[in-house]
Amino acid sequence: MYKLIASDMDETLLNDDHEICQRNIDLILKAKQKGVKFVPATGRGYMSIQQDLKLLNLYDEVGEYVISFNGGALTENKNNRMMFFDGLSFEKTKEIFEFGLNCDVCQHVYTQDKVYVFNLSESEAQRIKHQKVECEIMSENSIDFLKDTPISKILFQNTDVPYLMSLEPKMKHIWEGECAVSYSSNRYMEFNKIGVDKGAGLKHLADLLGIDISETIAVGDNYNDMPMLEVAGLSVAARNAVDDVKKACDVVTDADNNEGVIAEIIERFIL
Repeated sequence: MYKLIASDMDETLLNDDHEICQRNIDLILKAKQKGVKFVPATGRGYMSIQQDLKLLNLYDEVGEYVISFNGGALTENKNNRMMFFDGLSFEKTKEIFEFGLNCDVCQHVYTQDKVYVFNLSESEAQRIKHQKVECEIMSENSIDFLKDTPISKILFQNTDVPYLMSLEPKMKHIWEGECAVSYSSNRYMEFNKIGVDKGAGLKHLADLLGIDISETIAVGDNYNDMPMLEVAGLSVAARNAVDDVKKACDVVTDADNNEGVIAEIIERFIL
């Protein structure tokens, strides 16, 4: 019945050490052998998950795909062929960035292939080191050098999520009607172009592949996963998901992200 599984990466497919457990790898391969596609759907850029694609035997493959930047990009894995991209304007990004300079936040600005980090916080420095994230730590608080570069998204980082959420109404004059605001990893407030989210990305891919949306499974743990959980045929929350995500889903797994969330789903609903 199900033909495609779209899964969040951080805190869903990946464990707390930011690795894919062997059980997930083995079961994803079994699903692939039964003709079921596995598609990472991440807030990160597609270039940052190339090593994960290698582990899953999806790297540089024709007919395999990644939804990245929260749905801002859709790539075919063969040569990372860009099939769809919809980013923020430089002007809007700069407006958000300059607001953030007066807040207690670290900021990430994503282009198609790079991440620039400003006002690096202690907690984010540790996470970047632990995840081995490739990024450029900036010393000057200006993004003018990106004026002619396509921008995917911008985010604010603080481990105090209620603080991040308190900024949303204060920024309403900036984002309303132009940006989609979401939250992820219990530390990020993300800004994408309005209309861009993981749900739109999943629908776009399903249409391209001729798969009915009812034949898809979406799996996630946090607020930026909600749009794809709402549109998929079956919505699944990892046991470690935030409560609002659990309430919105058809199924909550027994496994948390350290125990093979995706493996459990494939065993229950594919095999």
